[in-house]
Amino acid sequence: MNVLELSEQEIVRRHSLQELRNMGVEPYPAAEYPTNAYSTDIKSEFKEDEKREVVIAGRLMGRRVMGKASFAEIQDSKGRIQVYVTRDEICPDENKDAYNVVFKKLLDIGDFIGVKGYVFKTQMGEISVHAEEITLLSKSLTPLPVVKYKDGVAYDKFDDPELRYRRRYVDLVVNEGVKDTFLKRATVLRTMRNFFDEAGYTEVETPTLQSIAGGASARPFITHFNALNVDMYMRIATELYLKRLIVGGFEGVYEIGKNFRNEGMDRFHNPEFTCMELYVQYKDYQWMMGFTERLLEKICMEVNGTTEVQVGEHLISFKAPFRRLPILDAIKEKTGFDLYGKSEDEIRHIAVDELKMESIDESFGKGKLIDEIFGEYCEGTFIQPTFIIDYPVEMSPLTKMHRSKPGLTERFELMVNGKELANAYSELNDPLDQEERFKDQMRLADKGDDEAMIIDQDFLRALRYGMPPTSGIGIGIDRLVMLMTGKEYIQEVLLFPQMKPEAKMPQSSIKEWAEIGVEENWVYVLRKCGFNLIQNIKEEKAQGLQQKIGEINKKYKLGYDKPSVEDIQQWIDKANQK
Repeated sequence: MNVLELSEQEIVRRHSLQELRNMGVEPYPAAEYPTNAYSTDIKSEFKEDEKREVVIAGRLMGRRVMGKASFAEIQDSKGRIQVYVTRDEICPDENKDAYNVVFKKLLDIGDFIGVKGYVFKTQMGEISVHAEEITLLSKSLTPLPVVKYKDGVAYDKFDDPELRYRRRYVDLVVNEGVKDTFLKRATVLRTMRNFFDEAGYTEVETPTLQSIAGGASARPFITHFNALNVDMYMRIATELYLKRLIVGGFEGVYEIGKNFRNEGMDRFHNPEFTCMELYVQYKDYQWMMGFTERLLEKICMEVNGTTEVQVGEHLISFKAPFRRLPILDAIKEKTGFDLYGKSEDEIRHIAVDELKMESIDESFGKGKLIDEIFGEYCEGTFIQPTFIIDYPVEMSPLTKMHRSKPGLTERFELMVNGKELANAYSELNDPLDQEERFKDQMRLADKGDDEAMIIDQDFLRALRYGMPPTSGIGIGIDRLVMLMTGKEYIQEVLLFPQMKPEAKMPQSSIKEWAEIGVEENWVYVLRKCGFNLIQNIKEEKAQGLQQKIGEINKKYKLGYDKPSVEDIQQWIDKANQK
């Protein structure tokens, strides 16, 4: 990177870096720096009558220099603590450079430092560390955004969502509460694993690259496997592999991992997302509803200390039991139309002509039509946890037929805060029925449904060996964390959400500038003057442009040989010829 591509502050910091090295101070030492305390521990365990020696490390987040003494603020992985620094304490010898030069002038906000000293309480009553030794551990070359307050108004806040998600490493440092969200996410996952492990179920791993994208209705990402010269799919679900393991004799298996669906991005969707799937032999969907209630109640207690959580304007309770409501009853309740026993054409008529839905496509089969109606009129209305149960067979190609309701299946989706959180079945284990359902899906694909399932012949072969009665469930971890932390955007619970490509300022290339006679060194100078494109210099006067680039050359002490007015006129002339 050319120095002229840097900001003024970045240039100053690089000069400080060089000065530190000239003084014999290593800005990036290799040796371990053993710490023995965290900021939070120091504050919680403070005793007035005890002189506690501590070694701490963290980022320098604030500094108030007052002559021979200063206060600094250090942020470690747990929180922040004040450090009291005096010149004569950290510089007991005649040489005071460690304080006068290094600490006062060459350290910057964002630098990592180590502090050895003892704990005390200031006259203002703040528990602090009295520094006896300060060590630079890592020099920060790019300034952190520092929020300033004046008259109760915050300035320079780092709150632009795109910047926050793109530069999560900065967001975590400067914005309170962000790290807490991801610590809660870790608690969700840890609690879930413990709950399954205590139940006797086994965590497993299945392939991410699959020859057939099965187990869900979704558009996959496609890649090419060079070694075998075949196209492969990033998995859209783990279901079919986990069921193979039930065939193989596991009592219960679960996997928490990434799925990939080549679809849109919004506040509830990221193309790369984390899902948990669990399958347990000899169980049905009724048992799974009770198990899920207990799981979510447990998670909410572990994360929040209560079974209730505030999400936007809604107070959501995860106290079991949850409401159970058949999907066709839900549609009748919200639209007034009874879809029991209706044909595909009848449902299409209701959707298009009665409900005036514009999202209906000719390729939609019966299941997709019902799904669209439910999504449009029902889904968003279920705020408190609600099990939507007994889905039509056309919507559930991997689900057992209902034991007492013809045309329906033993399936539920858990709706919370107007969105699906979980999907579960009494799993279909009849291989012949499963094959026919797959064929129905292929017919939908032939009609143009690009989310229809592909027949997985190996999975059918596994079923023919025999799969015991099984119940399975999938839970979207990202949405679950949103609920447990009260966040309304999925990007808030993903450390690094997918983002559109970063916008770049249009610039003429080094090669293009060379074509009009501008050497590479002067390209960066021109850009620093604001001339990013060749066309930007067309209207410039040669003498004026020479003066502008000369000022940059002088200001930054570049030492370049200034081009003549004639040379610059040639640049301008050639720019006008383009």
